[in-house]
Amino acid sequence: MQLVRQKDEIRPKRVAARIRRSVGAALVVAALGSACAGPSADGEGTAGAPAAGQKGPARPDAGRQRPEGAAAALDSYVEKVRELRAARVVAARKWGLERPPLEAPAPPAVKPKITTRKGFETDGEGLPPVFTTVPTKQKVVFLTIDDGAEKDPELVRMMSELRIPYSAFLSDYLVKEDYGYFKKMQDAGVSLHNHTLNHRYLPGLSYSAQKREICGMQDVIEKRYGKRPPLFRPPYGNYNEDTLRAAASCGVKAVPLWASEAFPDRMEWREWDRDLHPGDIVLTHFRGKEDWKGSMPDMIRRVMKTITAKGYAVAKLEDYV
Repeated sequence: MQLVRQKDEIRPKRVAARIRRSVGAALVVAALGSACAGPSADGEGTAGAPAAGQKGPARPDAGRQRPEGAAAALDSYVEKVRELRAARVVAARKWGLERPPLEAPAPPAVKPKITTRKGFETDGEGLPPVFTTVPTKQKVVFLTIDDGAEKDPELVRMMSELRIPYSAFLSDYLVKEDYGYFKKMQDAGVSLHNHTLNHRYLPGLSYSAQKREICGMQDVIEKRYGKRPPLFRPPYGNYNEDTLRAAASCGVKAVPLWASEAFPDRMEWREWDRDLHPGDIVLTHFRGKEDWKGSMPDMIRRVMKTITAKGYAVAKLEDYV
């Protein structure tokens, strides 16, 4: 580290402060980099040295002093980031994207307070909030996919290779055809949430019937996937106070709707300016060529072209709600 001098005198306090900041940053990076450490497939360590007991060939940098401790961890971490970015560029080309998706920033240390959007309120108090946009200044949006009709294996591969986070809101009458398909999603890091058992128009049902639809789906997701989901989306985005009271009684914490909707050939917008905004929730559906003009990968290409061109990244909804 280069020391700062002025009139040939070292400023001890400033130097000490810089040392503390540098050491602190190095320790953080070391912690991150340690997750990437480990032997490679050919028996070499992460720095490329021969494994214990083996005699390897001389390397061009053999005479150089190797970085140790935090510096080595930093090198490892930087290299890992480069590899991930390069892989994302390759995946983008493979899946027909002109540009790779933008990297989402780190989520907030404290989740923002979610409140019901103005105009979406009911008279009840203490009900789960209903919203279309998450309050954040970060230039991120959230991708959500509803129901479960189309079970395209290409979607799972595409989203995993591109590392695009999304959340699924499932209806059992469609999901039960192949619970395993959505288990693969869950294993890939996708959160599975509630979209009722049978996708009924909830305001037309009694409170008890609505509760059966919502709580019943909570039970299915817990049985099949091991966890009762905290998020619920009413079919068609329609609800009344009974809907929210029933959802709360089933353990639902929030009711995310959407600000825009994606199709293979277009985007549809809720807001007058027909644009994205920080924290917007984007809706799409598990559909295929039988229902719309393209496949699910076609839809992802369309929505990601729009999101990336507008300078947004896709973040994980559960990190904010």
